Order: sequence, then C-alpha cells, then structure tokens
Amino acid sequence: MAKRRIINVNTAPLRRIEPDHHWRSLRQGDRVSITLAPGFESAGVVDAVTVDSTAVWVELDGGRGRTLVHVSDGVAIVPKDA
Repeated sequence: MAKRRIINVNTAPLRRIEPDHHWRSLRQGDRVSITLAPGFESAGVVDAVTVDSTAVWVELDGGRGRTLVHVSDGVAIVPKDA
C-alpha cells in the first residue's frame, strides 16, 4: 500500500501566535472577561499564565470550572476594571 505524501504544505500558523498587550499584562488573581465568539462572553479569575503569555488558565465564575485559552484560539481576554 502506498503512503500518502503531502507536498507543498503551508507551514504558516492559522492564526497569529503573538499575544496582544492585554494578554501580556495578565497576572494570577486578575478578574477577566473572555469573549469566545460574538455574543458568548464569560468572566472569571486568572489562575495561571504561561511565561510567554500565550496561554492562560481561567477559573470561571459560578463554579463552572477552569478553562485553558490559547492565543491561537481566537479568544479575546481582557482585564475587568476593579
């Protein structure tokens, strides 16, 4: 059986992988608003941030658990004003 070969694969990422300034300013304990898609917003507290600020763990409000968001997910995450 012949192996399938993929030729001329575009190696560019589907979405940008550099976090914007909001992601870089996040710290553990910050209250944030997460917009998954227009009309789908959630809130919570930052539990952990990776060193390069590309991934953030958020403990969601209302006991809905913890979620991991990555900059390439297309998710908007911004600090909420205290």
